[in-house]
Amino acid sequence: MNILYVCHRFPFPPKRGGKIRPFNMIRHLTAQGHRVTVCSLVRSDVEAEEARGIGSHCADFEMARVHDPVQALRMVARLPLTTPSSMGYFHSADLARRIRARLAERRYDLIFVHCSSVAQYVEHVEGIPKILDFGDMDSQKWLEYAHYKPFPLSLGYRLEGLKMLAAEKRLARRFHLCTATTRAEWQTLEDYGTGAATDWFPNGVDSSFFAPDGEGYDADMLSFIGRMDYYPNQECMQRFCAQVWPLLKARRPSLKLVIVGADPSPAIRALGELPGVSVTGTVPDVRPLIRRSALMVAPLAIARGTQNKILEAMAMGVPVVTSSAAAGGVDAQAVKHFLVADTPDETAAAILRVVENAAERQRLAAAGRERMLTQHAWPHSMQRLDRIIERCMTSHAQACAYGSQAQALP
Repeated sequence: MNILYVCHRFPFPPKRGGKIRPFNMIRHLTAQGHRVTVCSLVRSDVEAEEARGIGSHCADFEMARVHDPVQALRMVARLPLTTPSSMGYFHSADLARRIRARLAERRYDLIFVHCSSVAQYVEHVEGIPKILDFGDMDSQKWLEYAHYKPFPLSLGYRLEGLKMLAAEKRLARRFHLCTATTRAEWQTLEDYGTGAATDWFPNGVDSSFFAPDGEGYDADMLSFIGRMDYYPNQECMQRFCAQVWPLLKARRPSLKLVIVGADPSPAIRALGELPGVSVTGTVPDVRPLIRRSALMVAPLAIARGTQNKILEAMAMGVPVVTSSAAAGGVDAQAVKHFLVADTPDETAAAILRVVENAAERQRLAAAGRERMLTQHAWPHSMQRLDRIIERCMTSHAQACAYGSQAQALP
């Protein structure tokens, strides 16, 4: 098939959450013999140069360069409108033109969109089967942000969430099939009551790249991994250091916490002044730091969809202590494969359970990796994707045949 694939971040190199899922889809579809044309945005010359590496994983690609100050103005311009501001951030007249040209010059058998913010480019296209992979339901994330932000920012996030919710419902009705990353996100989509056909398929993890190295670990070292310019990660670590870290240091003064992630804000860098805490910023490879830690913490309060950081740590044989909110995006069982805790006391107790018991750490390390191999391997996820695409194509063909028959009736 000829497939037009539109996504909100250029999916190469797959170094962050918003790029990993689409890259693996594109690579899989190409390996299946489909001709995939990728259309997306880049935000710097460096990103544009790196992005050209996608060429070996697809048939062709279109790349539109945007500038953050201009995109910020597009967001502001949508504040008084019913259109979500986040859709302004991902709008490019150049990309819209390029996609229209592609549709005019070639017949596509399927249009696949990853992320609702770029569905705007093809939502009005008719006559071609279309799948919208919401991934996470963004409206719910903005509505959650409203609970953590001070007034009047809280009001702004709530307004954006409500606008995005309306947009998600509208878009669901304009695509032939809509998908999400987890069963919980799928249920949210189903609860919208749009009547749209829906399904879900999980994120995977490259368990050969994220694998144990057989080396030892530091029983006094905890780690956290994630982009530190991302608010849920910032809120998580600031709360952890304020509420949980003092409890841990009182019980085990030798503990160390390494916060690993690109672009830490000044407030996150300031956490590095706390006893035992270090903030790395960007590192060439996160794996050595994670593997060397006794466990990885992921006590996120705002966590839509799947947290790739959890999948990666578990695949490396590193136990994870996480929150209920983040655990919901992982196909694993609490206690058996990882530990789940929400209050400061519960979180501290779960961490100490691992660092003070080498046998427990080994049990969780082995069980967690095994679960990733069976439930979060990309081939397993892509099998679900294949069935979803087949379902969409069959349903569209049947609808077209029914429409033709109806027209032929006297």
